[in-house]
Amino acid sequence: MSDVTIQAGDGGSFSAYLATPAGGKGAAIVVIQEIFGVNANMRALCDGFAAKGYFAICPDLFWRQEPGVQITDQSEAEWKKAFELYQGFNETKGIEDLAATLAFIRQYPGVTGKVGTVGFCLGGKLAYLTATRTDADASVSYYGVGIEKDLGEASAIVKPLLMHIAGSDGFVPAEAQQKIRDTLANNALVEIHTYQGRDHAFTRIGGAHYHDEDAKRAHARTDAFFAKNLA
Repeated sequence: MSDVTIQAGDGGSFSAYLATPAGGKGAAIVVIQEIFGVNANMRALCDGFAAKGYFAICPDLFWRQEPGVQITDQSEAEWKKAFELYQGFNETKGIEDLAATLAFIRQYPGVTGKVGTVGFCLGGKLAYLTATRTDADASVSYYGVGIEKDLGEASAIVKPLLMHIAGSDGFVPAEAQQKIRDTLANNALVEIHTYQGRDHAFTRIGGAHYHDEDAKRAHARTDAFFAKNLA
């Protein structure tokens, strides 16, 4: 497990945490950060995917504001900083950086299969956009915030997309959730699961809304999805 450097498409470079499988070969997954940066939770997710046989890479998407952000959800000051970074985040540039990460990991020694993406919160929105704007082979979105604003891009989805929606998400109103389901209902490539009663970030270990049973259920669906679509 190590940090690597990726060249941005418009100049400059950014770091990414890379976890590699013991066998040294396999498909790859781009793990897309929450608003807390490439912190311990994101690195643990990468390590978990590597233990399942994938290369897993998590790029620093806040590098244009402040490189190396690694904060938690455990204090008011950290939440304040996280929201400031979120508000200052350039979504278009973020997708460009994810496209650069996809290109980087496709060429990485040992990567022999397809490359997917998985994102949480901010990353959940970006994972949806990797399905509409990049060459990702399969994408997974966990409780993405603001997806309803970009449903006009849904027709661009030509690779499998799995979405996990928290039924009582404080950041995604019920009407936004329904709009997402209605818009994507007729796309056979899109699989949507809604977890009733769950709030935002219900899979974030240590978070206020963590729910063990539904977190495990969502992760099992993600594992099956990647096993099928990245083979």
